[in-house]
Amino acid sequence: MQFASESVENLIEQFAKLPTIGRKSAQRLTAHVLKMPKAEVSRLANALLEAKERVRPCKICRNVTDSEICIICSSSKRETHVICVVQDPEDIVALERTSEYRGLYHVLGGVISPLDGVGPDDLHIRALISRVTPTDSGVTEIILALSPTVEGDTTAYYLAQLLEPFPVKITRLARGIPVGLTLTYADEATLSRAIAGRNEMSKPASN
Repeated sequence: MQFASESVENLIEQFAKLPTIGRKSAQRLTAHVLKMPKAEVSRLANALLEAKERVRPCKICRNVTDSEICIICSSSKRETHVICVVQDPEDIVALERTSEYRGLYHVLGGVISPLDGVGPDDLHIRALISRVTPTDSGVTEIILALSPTVEGDTTAYYLAQLLEPFPVKITRLARGIPVGLTLTYADEATLSRAIAGRNEMSKPASN
């Protein structure tokens, strides 16, 4: 069913383009916006535009930030010898909620997925390698905090192979996270146990 108002239909269509939002949810969001005072709608619109204009990837870790370097990379309280590799910035938010991890991060921007046309060159893998080069970079551990999916496993083993020449310990989150579940939707307790119980990955044998 379509509404008589083209403006309403257009708003519903825009909401429906968002992840996990179907038409019914889009209709509920639209109805809520129409009931909001004009000033609140204006603030919402301005917040969307401001985020789009100001937010950029951190020069070091590729996390989202309003400045050149994010607050995690620029903090003097973080442990600089360990880097936690995640798929998306949302995963950083999930891990930070646990208060278990105090190191640095590196955002890949996705995982290797040939079916979706995503290869290693489409991810921020070279930037990760540059962070452990030269060997006196001070990095002693790389935690691969990738979701336990086929794509996540593929990416983890690919990274382990690339990092094999470097004198760093390569670990992966413990399997407390259900297979197929993304980090973003895991609860704090599960993530805390996964970080604390992370396992060292065996480096691929050299040819």
